[in-house]
Amino acid sequence: MGFHDQNILPAVRNMKQFDIFLDSPFTYGVLLDIHLGHLGGVISAAKLRGKKMLVHVDLIQGIKHDEYGAEFICQEMKPAGILSTRSSVIAKAKQKKVYAIQRMFLIDTSAMMKSIELVKKHRPDFIEVLPGVVPELIKEVHERTGIPIFAGGFIRSETDVKKALDAGAVAVTTSETQLWKTYERENKIVKKY
Repeated sequence: MGFHDQNILPAVRNMKQFDIFLDSPFTYGVLLDIHLGHLGGVISAAKLRGKKMLVHVDLIQGIKHDEYGAEFICQEMKPAGILSTRSSVIAKAKQKKVYAIQRMFLIDTSAMMKSIELVKKHRPDFIEVLPGVVPELIKEVHERTGIPIFAGGFIRSETDVKKALDAGAVAVTTSETQLWKTYERENKIVKKY
């Protein structure tokens, strides 16, 4: 089931959501929209609670969104993984041995084909397909690349999650905290006594 037994990857956009994530049974989360000055503290706080953060490098304020920025984040902050639309950032994440997740915006057929060619060249660990509410495209991207898919963007309901997973996504990224709560039950660890 899913990515490290998670069907949902909580996408954290602010500190209120970060607090909700820390109190959840989820281990992995995606960190969006943060200032570089706060990133180290947030990742450290997550690690203290047994959480692992995947950092969206393109959305970090205060640092250039290139391979040098990614290298700095990997070396200094030590996230579990990096998300980016940039192939050079993905290559650096792979070099630094963290999860490399290529974001793929599917705005039309031409954009999809160009993205698939880049993905085949750089071979990220995962592809995040956006928008994640088009099951046919999730399936097609997976079939064309052979790389596991995260579905993200416009995931607003349990039906959206189910359709994405049924289409072959290994997990769904969402900032909808109500969906986190809905899927928490699947991610609670059963203690053996």
